[in-house]
Amino acid sequence: MITIIAGTNRPNSRARRVADFYAELLAEQGVVAHLLDLTELPLDFTTSALYHNTGRHDDFNRLVALAEEADKLVFVVPEYNCSFPGVLKAFIDGLPYPGGIRGKKAALVGLSSGNQGGILPLNHLTDVLMYLGTAVLPERVRLPFIDKHLTAEGLITEPLYHQLLREQVTRLLAF
Repeated sequence: MITIIAGTNRPNSRARRVADFYAELLAEQGVVAHLLDLTELPLDFTTSALYHNTGRHDDFNRLVALAEEADKLVFVVPEYNCSFPGVLKAFIDGLPYPGGIRGKKAALVGLSSGNQGGILPLNHLTDVLMYLGTAVLPERVRLPFIDKHLTAEGLITEPLYHQLLREQVTRLLAF
């Protein structure tokens, strides 16, 4: 099972649109993916579902299960202030430890409105995932200037981005 994580809780995010596109690429390969959209996180999850409340929040637990039950994860990560969104870090911190996503394999896709395509968030997230025992596919896809190449309907207009994402899907399925 593959779970795609839209790495922000921002409504109507670019990350969600790219995650949907990624799911379509997997479907072309006959693979059904589950989508874990951080907009579905309970608003108070950092106080109601973490630490001494671990395991006590059904809505949070449902999202945790999507990550835990997957063999492979795809993180679609926007750049927020030279890193990945804090809500994604808080979600990861709420996963069971040790365990949770230990032993899983992950592919990373970075988005940015600037020219680096989210390389800093991808580096930071790679460090976090490797610490947790999650193997990260070396081919991390970066999508710079995403605003110029992603429509409101989720169409990616840059052919190179299609190629990079398709190549990553192929490698992820073989990983």
